[in-house]
Amino acid sequence: QVQLVESGGGLVQAGDSLRLSCAASGRTISSYAMGWFRQAPGKEREFVAYINRSGSITSYTDSVKGRFTISRDNVKNTVYLQMNSLKPEDTANYYCARTLGGSWSLPENYSYWGQGTQVTVSS
Repeated sequence: QVQLVESGGGLVQAGDSLRLSCAASGRTISSYAMGWFRQAPGKEREFVAYINRSGSITSYTDSVKGRFTISRDNVKNTVYLQMNSLKPEDTANYYCARTLGGSWSLPENYSYWGQGTQVTVSS
């Protein structure tokens, strides 16, 4: 079983940057595609970014394209989310998870969710 631990969140101002990390333990994640999701209070969990096993394929929700970058280091068993030009609407708890297959934008196609890291962007 794999455990995922997110870190790197915090309180920043609009326009700032943050780098989130998702560290895996228990089992390697190098054989799995990974995703980042976010959830704001009162809202459903939303797909943010996806990366395949090798890192050669990535996908983003439209609202973060050009601002966020997902990457991975399979040696370190870690997935990253670089977030630039942050906006107040990016405020949410950010989660990483391992894919089960199927559409990579659907949370039900992921397992082994971390506990999340809070990102708060002030205007």
